[in-house]
Amino acid sequence: MNRPEPKNPPRTFHVKSFGCQMNVYDGERMAEMLGAQGMTAAEDGANADMVVLNTCHIREKAVDKVYSDIGRLRREDGTRPMIAVAGCVAQAEGSEITRRTKMVDIVVGPQAYHRLPELVEKATRGEEALDTDMPAASKFGALPGRSRQARPTAFLTVQEGCDKFCTYCVVPYTRGAEISRPWDAVLDEAKALVDGGAREITLLGQNVNAWGDGERGLHDLIIALDRLDGLARIRYTTSHPNDMTDGLIAAHRDVEKLMPYLHLPVQSGSDPILKAMNRSHTRDSYLRLLDKVRAVRPDIALSGDFIVGFPGETDADFEATLSLVREVGYAYAFSFKYSPRPGTPAADMDGQIAAHVMDERLQRLQARIIADQLAFNQATVGKSCAVLIEKPGRKPGQLVGKSPWLQSVHVVAEGAKIGDMIEVEIVSAGPNSLAGELMRRKAA
Repeated sequence: MNRPEPKNPPRTFHVKSFGCQMNVYDGERMAEMLGAQGMTAAEDGANADMVVLNTCHIREKAVDKVYSDIGRLRREDGTRPMIAVAGCVAQAEGSEITRRTKMVDIVVGPQAYHRLPELVEKATRGEEALDTDMPAASKFGALPGRSRQARPTAFLTVQEGCDKFCTYCVVPYTRGAEISRPWDAVLDEAKALVDGGAREITLLGQNVNAWGDGERGLHDLIIALDRLDGLARIRYTTSHPNDMTDGLIAAHRDVEKLMPYLHLPVQSGSDPILKAMNRSHTRDSYLRLLDKVRAVRPDIALSGDFIVGFPGETDADFEATLSLVREVGYAYAFSFKYSPRPGTPAADMDGQIAAHVMDERLQRLQARIIADQLAFNQATVGKSCAVLIEKPGRKPGQLVGKSPWLQSVHVVAEGAKIGDMIEVEIVSAGPNSLAGELMRRKAA
């Protein structure tokens, strides 16, 4: 590792997070740690003494993007902030990052960021500051208590890592094996978030529904959170079909605070492709699982993930994916072209798909998804629902919040403020948001 020159201790910092909600959570926790060291958050990296790039390694060219971001941190006068590369790219690349550029002072993986303050001290002294260990002990006990939330919604990581080893995915290598946080630790953090102003908590994990503590599963945790005074809404993401238990399905019927939304990735509608992906479920088992969920919560909004152009995907395989999307009628879905990740089995598979074929398939899939999303949104017009106000809108007097189905709702509600729960009638819908009119404010 290139040893950086000694630096003045940073007094201000900026954390920039990429990728999933878990990275957002990790970024918030790193910011809280640095704040606990007496540092002050800066609005952007241009004027910060230290910048943390909290990276994601899921998509193609993630590494190139990191180096591009690093280069942009050099200022016109030739100076730069102290730079820390954190997250999954840091885990995957390790010391290669500092071999390629002398601008990086700290490299820290997602399982070691609780050591960030001591790495800052090392970098300040000009010492090597690299930590990509993946210890068996959880990092969470070393993190500071949660600070008051500026937003009415909060993320709470309860599970990390993955044991599924899908052939396209780097998560088992960058986040490690599945590990669940203890029951008491999760409930204590949830209580702190609610005491700090959170009205909605989203439980996070690479396979969040694999969370467990002894005989207790995620549904037990949701039931416990349901008893927290002041907490109005509960969500969870991301789930794996193989960990969708009967107890968790029943929670969608029995727990009023659990919102009618389920993100359950399937990736493909073709059984041969699912087998090549090592997804451990079939098209039929996935559809039967959705039938069980809809049976207990008919109004649930379903969301999924899809990869097009996986090695060996034929026209028939892709048509099977399109037909599954038509059959389910997703409220939301995320779709991507397959991108080979170094070190994963799929990267070396035969039958890699040409870029132009992937482009054409992705366009067709996304057109279907957008049409279904619009149809789901339009079906809410004329209905009333509770909206949790999250931020100001772009227009004067306008506020933006989320419906129970995770739709963005724009509404003019005189006297309402961030964090209020209001009753809204939906009056119009587009593919990405709804417009509503205030009916009345719900009791806090």
